Amino acid sequence: MNRVIPVQEVKKFIIAALSKSGGRAAQCQDLADILTAADLRGHYSHGLNRLEMYCNDYKLGTTCKESLPTVEKDSPSTALVNGNNSLGATVGKFSMSLAIEKSKKTGVGLAVATNSNHYGIAGYYGLMAQSEGLIGMSMTNTSPLQVPTRSKKTTLGTNPISVVAPAKDGDCFALDMATTTVALGKIEVCRRKGEPIPASWGCDSDGIEATDPEKVMNGGGLLPLGGTELTSGYKGYGLALMVEVFCGILADAAWGPNIRSWQVVNEIKKANLGQFFMAINPENFADGFAERMQAIMDVHRSLDPVEGKDKVLVAGDPERQHLALCEDLGGIPYHEALVRDMAALAVQYGIDAMKPKA
Repeated sequence: MNRVIPVQEVKKFIIAALSKSGGRAAQCQDLADILTAADLRGHYSHGLNRLEMYCNDYKLGTTCKESLPTVEKDSPSTALVNGNNSLGATVGKFSMSLAIEKSKKTGVGLAVATNSNHYGIAGYYGLMAQSEGLIGMSMTNTSPLQVPTRSKKTTLGTNPISVVAPAKDGDCFALDMATTTVALGKIEVCRRKGEPIPASWGCDSDGIEATDPEKVMNGGGLLPLGGTELTSGYKGYGLALMVEVFCGILADAAWGPNIRSWQVVNEIKKANLGQFFMAINPENFADGFAERMQAIMDVHRSLDPVEGKDKVLVAGDPERQHLALCEDLGGIPYHEALVRDMAALAVQYGIDAMKPKA
């Protein structure tokens, strides 16, 4: 059963919880914007489900409450950003804003960030560029959760990739994908609901495909995009390493197995994530980009679907459908288990619980 929570009610709750953990007003707002954007787009694994993690990072001191990102190297088209261990959402907004500004002047803007933290959904930053009529791209490395092909040890993260390209009248191609078959949050959601997971999502401690989320989260790991070697999981493994080229290696951040473990209780090691942000101005290239982008999307949307499916989609369409659902409902539908968890968090922090829509 789901409970519908108005968007402003969700944002207010996030801001209150992070503030109680010591967050500055502007940083709390950054996080509220990004987490609600994830849930509005149907990416529940990276929305409110993650709030307690950010609060704990502030309380433990693994994320710095006072610092803000700064530019260490700068050129007309590029920037190296030091996140100074501040909130990942703040580092992400700062870095993509730099890339956008530079692309408007030179055609292409690129910023890489070191010493950052978990920044939410990668797609948020691509959408920042798309809203300015630009192509946006973002990647981040993450804690080692992925078991490389032929291995049984986690050495790489979910290492997501996002590319967002503007089309006509606000339409856009919006790819936001992990280089694992799924993000860890999706497995957490299944565990929360008491549901099994598909075989291609994760493996146990012996590197064998598993359908029990507990086995994946306790000694196992996530499989690369594609699953096992038989089903081309080595391609996802290769993409995850590619993300490290542009994030951990290019920015001189932590990389691969050197990144801190995921959500280890009371671990005070900094994340020091590397992140990549690019904005490209289509106006600096062939005229008519938006029209061609719209045409190629419409060609695929108009394809005859297989039996049992109503239509062929392009990247970003499922999120648009979820956004429309939330608009119709007057809020975001959350599973009652998450609403209960957030109510318990409200008691713990001494703040008002979210009020579901009547």
